[in-house]
Parts: sequence; C-alpha cells; structure tokens
Amino acid sequence: MTSMISVKEFAERRRKLMDRMAPDSIAILPAAPERVRNRDVLHPFRQDSDFQYLTGFGEPEAVLVLIPGREHGETVLFCKERNPEKELWDGFLVGPEGAIERFGMDDAFPISDIDDILPGMIEGRSRVYYPLGKDHAFDNRVMDWVKVIRSKVRAGAHPPGEFVALEHLLHDMRLYKSAAEVKVMAKAGQISAEAHCRAMKRARRGGYEYNLEAELIHTFMEHGARSTAYPSIVGGGANGCILHYIENSSPLKEGDLVLIDAGCELECYASDITRTFPVSGRFSSEQKALYEVVLAAQYAAIDAVRPGNHWNHPHEAALKVLTQGLIDLGLLSGSLDDAIASEAYKPFFMHRTGHWLGLDVHDVGDYKVGDAWRELEPGMALTVEPGLYIAPDNANVDAKWRGIGIRIEDDVVVTKEGCRVLTGDVPKTIAEIEALMAD
Repeated sequence: MTSMISVKEFAERRRKLMDRMAPDSIAILPAAPERVRNRDVLHPFRQDSDFQYLTGFGEPEAVLVLIPGREHGETVLFCKERNPEKELWDGFLVGPEGAIERFGMDDAFPISDIDDILPGMIEGRSRVYYPLGKDHAFDNRVMDWVKVIRSKVRAGAHPPGEFVALEHLLHDMRLYKSAAEVKVMAKAGQISAEAHCRAMKRARRGGYEYNLEAELIHTFMEHGARSTAYPSIVGGGANGCILHYIENSSPLKEGDLVLIDAGCELECYASDITRTFPVSGRFSSEQKALYEVVLAAQYAAIDAVRPGNHWNHPHEAALKVLTQGLIDLGLLSGSLDDAIASEAYKPFFMHRTGHWLGLDVHDVGDYKVGDAWRELEPGMALTVEPGLYIAPDNANVDAKWRGIGIRIEDDVVVTKEGCRVLTGDVPKTIAEIEALMAD
C-alpha cells in the first residue's frame, strides 16, 4: 500500500530536526526491536513511533543517524542487507541501496557494519542526541562505541562531551500535524467510524462482547488498517464502568448499554472513538438522561477546542456540564462551584477529557509549558471524551442508576478558526443511534 505521506515530507522532518540540533552534534535513533510473543513466535512488528516519523521505514534492525554538515550525506541509515534466501522465508527487504532510492536517505550501510562505522561518525561530535533509556540493549551498544572513542583519546580522538534526550526536540515537532498527517488520521477516523456503526447494527442480535469486537476488527482489516491502535474495549452493562476493560467476553444483555472504545491504526497513526448504545436499540429513561448530560458535555468541550484557549479549557467546559447534570439528576447535591471545588464528581467522572493523538494513541507533547497549560494551536490533534460511570456497588445513589457507564469520544484537530472533528461519521445523538440500530 502506497504511503499517504511522501518521501519528501519525511526528508523535511529530518531537515527540520537537524536545524534544531546544536553545532557539531549527531542524532542516533534505533528502530523498534522485534518482540517475542511465545517461544519462537514473534509479535507482528510495529515500528517505533519516532523512527517512523523521521523515516517511514518499516523494518526492524535499523538505525537512523543524522549528522548535520557531513560531507558525504547528513542522513544515514543502517539496515539489513538484501538476502534472497532469507527473503524467501521472511519477505522482502529494502536493503541499503533501496533506503537511498526509495526512502530518500543520503547514505546507507549494512546494519552488520555498524560497529565498524558508527564510532567514527560519533568521534569529533560534541553532543549526541539519543533516546536514552528507551532500549537498554541498544543503550549498552552506544556506550560501548563511546568507550572505543575514549580509549583512543591519547591518539587524538575526541569523544562526545554531552548526551541530550532526542525527545526534547522531536516530540515538540510531532505535536503539530501536517496536512498529510491529518489526511491519514481522517482516513483512520472514517474506517473506525464505519466499524462502530457495524458493531451497533450487530448488537441487536445479541451474543457476546467479542462478537462486536469481531465486527470492529473485520472492518479495520477490510480497509487496510491491519492493526488496532490499542486493545479494543467492548463493555456491556456494568463492564462499561471499567475504564480499561479489555476482556470482552461477557454476554450482551437486553436492557444494558454497551460502551465501545476502539480505533484502528493506519500507517502507524491512531484513531480513538468511543460510543455507548443500548443492546436493544432503545435507551431507557435513566440511560437517556445520563447520556444527554455526557453528550452536552462533549459538545461544550469540542466548542472549547480553538486557538487561544489552553489545554485545560475543554476539560473545564465538560466538567461544568457533567457536574451540573449530576446535580440536576439528584446524584449530587449542593452548588456547582462547591461540587467542583470539593471534587464531589470524582466517583462518577474520574479521568481527563482528552489526550494528544497521533502516531501514539496517547501521543507525545507537553500539556504544560512551565507551570501554565499549553495554548492550543492549529495542527494539534486531540481526543474529546467526557463520561459518566455509576458503579454497580455505589450505595449512595438510587439503584436505577447503578451499573450505567457512558463515554462519548471523538478525534479533533485544531484549525485556525476552531477545530475539525475527524470522526463525525459515526452517530452519537440518541435519535441517530436508535435510527441506525432500527435499520
């Protein structure tokens, strides 16, 4: 499948990163290692998000090296060599020549030669940008290379004097999504929206939570999204009150709600949608009352996603609506200000209203700059996901409310005027949901 992000854009990202690096520095970034599932079976390979962002290169056993000012090429990739016998078993390899021709690298070498070549590239550089602590095995290799250089100091070698976390530069770049990135994320959102619609329609036939999960995975795969962005949550009844419920094995019961929090991953970019709907296709009066509060809170939060507002504004907007709704329904008492100040809402709403979204479902990027919440700017992508959860054993509320868990989540990107919802193709009003499920 052809990437929706061009080779040129990956090169521009590397150029931008190098422009931010100090003089006489080098950046080293390894690909993700392969992970053993059990015995001799590996997990499906998923590239490290930082490595993917800078290369688009999807193989393990690779290392990206950025050396601003290097005469023979500033962007260097070490990767596996072409090997017809190995490729017969495990599939096509790009090889060093392909890394230059297909991925726009200036130079490339076999990964088997890295111990001989990379120390010479590090030598004479005063600063090394590197994700220290992310891969302990590779950390040790980097330290070994530095030791080799230090052992030659008397012969005139110059080891680096400083290691700096690469994330400080790179993760701020990743926070601002390009038009191409937004296009990929919008496509992922459309696929996930179709999957949620399919699961809603399937629910009335009953069965088990995993039957709805199967509909999600089928739709993802059918559209070329070969992986979920995170383990799918399909919680029927009181299971919807468990925030990260992933067992997905309970029977679907007439009269219960189902909370589905699921999204596909497309070209390593995540989508993240939550919808809550009735197994029977019709909301009860209590379910409807709580649902309308959560939906109003989400609308208020989305309206607060705009340039000039800070990160916490959408959360504050949602929190006011949720807390007032709890008071209006008799689940809380007292004034709105007092309920918020005392955090009386916490038994019913215990999480934040969103998170950054991108190559990671909980994407990188600081939420505060210094002690102040970060101001929202065009290109930032985030989720908006208020919820209410009435625990089944909450003796402080009337029994009719217990065991109802509701969350509504969409993916949005900040624009110059406000925000764009990327996941609007799946219904979320009560009328829309009941009409879809009646088809």
